[in-house]
Amino acid sequence: MEKIIVNGGRKLVGEVCISGAKNAAVAILPATILAEDICRIENIPEISDVTIMLKILTNLGATVKYINKNTLEIDTRHVDSYEVPDDFAKHLRASYYLIGALLGKFNNAKVSMPGGCNFGVRPIDQHVKGFEALGCEITIEEGMVVAHAKKMYGSSIYMDVVSVGATMNIMLASVKAKGLTVIENAAKEPHIVDLANFLNSIGADIRGAGTDVIKIRGVEELHGCTYSVVPDQIEAGTYMVAAAATGGNVLINHVIPKHLESITSKLEECGVIVEEYDEAVRVISNSRPGKCTVKTMPHPGFPTDMQPQMATLLTIAEGTSVVSESVWDSRFRYVNQLSKMGADIQVNGKIAVIQGVNKLKGAPVKAFDLRAGAAMIIAGLIAEGKTEIEDIIYIDRGYEDIVEKLRKIGADIKRVPVLEPISSTTANAG
Repeated sequence: MEKIIVNGGRKLVGEVCISGAKNAAVAILPATILAEDICRIENIPEISDVTIMLKILTNLGATVKYINKNTLEIDTRHVDSYEVPDDFAKHLRASYYLIGALLGKFNNAKVSMPGGCNFGVRPIDQHVKGFEALGCEITIEEGMVVAHAKKMYGSSIYMDVVSVGATMNIMLASVKAKGLTVIENAAKEPHIVDLANFLNSIGADIRGAGTDVIKIRGVEELHGCTYSVVPDQIEAGTYMVAAAATGGNVLINHVIPKHLESITSKLEECGVIVEEYDEAVRVISNSRPGKCTVKTMPHPGFPTDMQPQMATLLTIAEGTSVVSESVWDSRFRYVNQLSKMGADIQVNGKIAVIQGVNKLKGAPVKAFDLRAGAAMIIAGLIAEGKTEIEDIIYIDRGYEDIVEKLRKIGADIKRVPVLEPISSTTANAG
């Protein structure tokens, strides 16, 4: 096990390059199951979620060949199993995309309930609703989702709530279903568009991704392709906030500025300068940030995955800020870690009121989930003194080379082993 140590108080200055999007990659990889040929996927982030997904695909019978650390070829023509054991799925929220992909391939799937970060109940009722509308029978047996269909048929599906995971899963399950599938009240996130673009690249017929109505006309066969994963909106936003919080000046390359508009808007509301270029943004902060009000919303609103990072910035903002969480029930679990560092935050249900303080102070903290872990790093960057962050396994789920990337733009940050406590037996030996 390792932990991250940050010595705060340094401005971030320089350039950072953003990796491929985690939330797109973990759906595109299982989507290769549907192809009847080799898929070459470029700009794959080197993160643990991807590593786990590739292990699952290999276990199912796929052949994975690395061209370089961010490019790989996947041959799924010999995938001959539709069962994903708990040993793999329990570590990965995105394991539920395998249900849709395996249904699309075999009309059968048996996948353990998803794992990943723990910040609220992860109901899959909208996924189940969509699968049943396509002609599937769904049961839960000993913690496994068991799905079966004699034949898949297109259908009209209205999402009761906007769900990114369910929208993508229904897309995966329906690309080879007979007839037309219409998903209404669909989610519109950039990674949904990216999945649709990948599926169209292998021969699917999907229209309307990025709007609230997606139409999928089933096809009989899908082929291979070469495809590059979209840049990671949340990784980019994390570095934007880190630059702003440290009073820095950072050029963030390989981004799609339009995907960052809601984040840019809130930073500008805090008095931070954000300059947009074709495939980059520059974040400049010359003074203490000002207060702002943030409410997480489905895209194109402010992303829930940026809420902990933004809240951390607001702990040192001038005035009182309000952060409202409208997506997950328990996403403020990290707040007590910021309080240990001197933050003044009061949480009432899904609303946090943050009174800005002059500075945070380094302390031992933990990463409770992926984005909260990123928030702890930002807190460490702006704190006075040393911050030690444990449980960084969550951070590795979604950020490629985060320590090295931050070090290159001026952070005093490193990974070190966590020393196991010496037991009394060991201490007295010899």
